[in-house]
Amino acid sequence: MTTAKAPAKAQSNNLAGFLIGLAIVVVLAFLARWLKIQVYGAKLPLGIPGRALEYPLWAAILGLIANWVLKTVNIYDFVKPGFRTELFLKIGLVLLGAGISFKVIITAAGGAILQGIIMVTAVFFFSWWLGGKFGLADSLRAVMSTAVSICGVSAAIAAAGSVLAKKEEITYITALVIVTALPLMVITPLIAGALNMPEPIAGAWFGGNVDTTAAVVGAGTIYGETAQKIASIVKQTQNALIGVVAFLLALYFSVVVEGKKERPSAGVIWQRFPKFVLGFIVASLLFTFGLIAKDPGSAIAGMKDWAFCLAFVCMGLELSVAQFKKMGWRPVIVYLIVTLFNTLLALAVSWLIFGWLFPASL
Repeated sequence: MTTAKAPAKAQSNNLAGFLIGLAIVVVLAFLARWLKIQVYGAKLPLGIPGRALEYPLWAAILGLIANWVLKTVNIYDFVKPGFRTELFLKIGLVLLGAGISFKVIITAAGGAILQGIIMVTAVFFFSWWLGGKFGLADSLRAVMSTAVSICGVSAAIAAAGSVLAKKEEITYITALVIVTALPLMVITPLIAGALNMPEPIAGAWFGGNVDTTAAVVGAGTIYGETAQKIASIVKQTQNALIGVVAFLLALYFSVVVEGKKERPSAGVIWQRFPKFVLGFIVASLLFTFGLIAKDPGSAIAGMKDWAFCLAFVCMGLELSVAQFKKMGWRPVIVYLIVTLFNTLLALAVSWLIFGWLFPASL
């Protein structure tokens, strides 16, 4: 009798933890939106305009604070099932597609594809080489190189599956991604403003530089609507390379690193391919053909902003400082150097491609 009740009780606790965790995320998202409204028209220290502190930043900060509080009172693990960064992010991206004309995607796609190939190739191999110089394990530098060259967390997870990385390696790189992405989300729009960058070029820079898709959208949101759209298109293009990179990594590790003769099937590409990109394209097609109303104040636009806000709260909630202590500082040094390289290269490439070769006007 007692044995039969145990699983039922565990399921009940899991459901309760999920609901409470989800409620915490929703409340923090409401608070983040409220804080954004309060400071929007204010002039902040160092001449920073209040509008630069958009809801993504407030959401992430509140998530970090709640993260510390929940761990302090020892209920973090209980409510953690309610933190769903990837789910909210993918919902937001699909809804974002419902406001972007496919004509815009085609206009920006040429430059986005070229930039994506240049950035992913250059940053991946630089990171792989530097990680080797610092003596990092092959699996760790594979996950790191994929994360920093493509789109952060999703890419890291895909690469980890291809190279059978350790769980702590995935968590470590995920933490590094979040820690660097949040400051870049705020700093890059400020730098772009100081350089008086046109929105398409700035958006391409954000999309090619900032490591998480959510932070890319956040940087674009801070800078302007056009910047947000171009940033999303550039990042989506890089996202589409996840499957290719994951397949090549699986092939390399199975044949070279592990010395195995059998090759992974082509199905690995589809398995690793981010399916929400297809949802983004479908939503864009519906918008292009007038099946979705062109109204910035529409319900879809509102749901998109809420989905991203919820994703940022979860990003802050899921950050784990403890993971840094377990693996030392060499990976941190490598990641920071590669991030700086990525930032500078993306700035030059985006200006060249979207300012000269493929100028995008939205």
